[in-house]
Amino acid sequence: MSALAEDRIRRRERDFGEFLKVLTRRGRPRYLPFYEHLASPEFIAWRTGKPFDRIPLGAPGYWETYVEFWMGLGFDCIPMEITLRCPMPEGYGALEAISGDRFVVIRSLEDFERYPWPDPSSPMDFSHFETVGRLLPDGVKIVAGVEKGPYEWVSQMLGIEGLSYALRDCPELVEGMFRKFAALHVASVRRLAAMDEVGAIRQGDDLGFKTSTFLSPDQLRRYVFPIYKDMAAEAHTRGKPFILHSCGNLREVYDDIIACGVDAKHSFEDAIMPVSEFKKVYGERITPPGGLDVDVICRSTEDELRGYVRKMVEACYADGYWALGTGNSLTDYMPVENYLVVLDEALAITG
Repeated sequence: MSALAEDRIRRRERDFGEFLKVLTRRGRPRYLPFYEHLASPEFIAWRTGKPFDRIPLGAPGYWETYVEFWMGLGFDCIPMEITLRCPMPEGYGALEAISGDRFVVIRSLEDFERYPWPDPSSPMDFSHFETVGRLLPDGVKIVAGVEKGPYEWVSQMLGIEGLSYALRDCPELVEGMFRKFAALHVASVRRLAAMDEVGAIRQGDDLGFKTSTFLSPDQLRRYVFPIYKDMAAEAHTRGKPFILHSCGNLREVYDDIIACGVDAKHSFEDAIMPVSEFKKVYGERITPPGGLDVDVICRSTEDELRGYVRKMVEACYADGYWALGTGNSLTDYMPVENYLVVLDEALAITG
């Protein structure tokens, strides 16, 4: 990556209002915005040259480095999420993706009643958003949300096996769990959407895998989608769009997600539905930011990658309602140099 290209990325215009046009599909943006759901601590460390992957959340230098990272890539929004005040067993965070049911904390209605649930008036530590807000340059806003969505919290606290049995044997426990997280997530969105430094609300909640959703469509309609509808309504009350990030094959429920008032859907995998196809089918009703295949970015040569970016920009940005970004996130195994090529080529094409 040449010094000229680095300079082009860093010096690009930053105006969250242009990204807002993409999310609301109202007026063509003056330039192609960038959007990512998140970046791994290792990716941030490699890009900034600072040990971000070893700095505890909120420690001195943590949020300064985080903002520096996104600003150094030319973004006009800072993706950011903070977890709920729901205590989990020691070691939970690092191993949750591979731990199966190791960290189950609720197995019965008695466990549910004894669990130290946070008060909805203080569901998370909002001071982190206030700290980042003070670091933002003019024109930049936070895209803010709760770490883990209602389905993810319930399935992790009960365990996949526990949730499966409870759906049959103890539906009142399932109802109680989703009702509890509805209150916590909606209260969080209400507070976040009222913040001036927040420009949009986002929620990550992985609902499926390659061939299907984890819960049946009817179960999602009963337990999960009413929460999304209330969250989107809270965001809209404050004039903030609502972005849903969800991995998996959601073909059977996209109409339901749109009906919830979700403004933008993130997370795309070519093996399930490429973002270009999603845009053709649903693009008039919901914005699909991102969608560049992570594997292609990781494995391609520079020439291959530039050709791929040109093709995707042509397919997705013709109407202006798209933001450049990966289909999932900036991973710890993605070469930073390759991602910079993606950004540089997009800027070269669109100006």
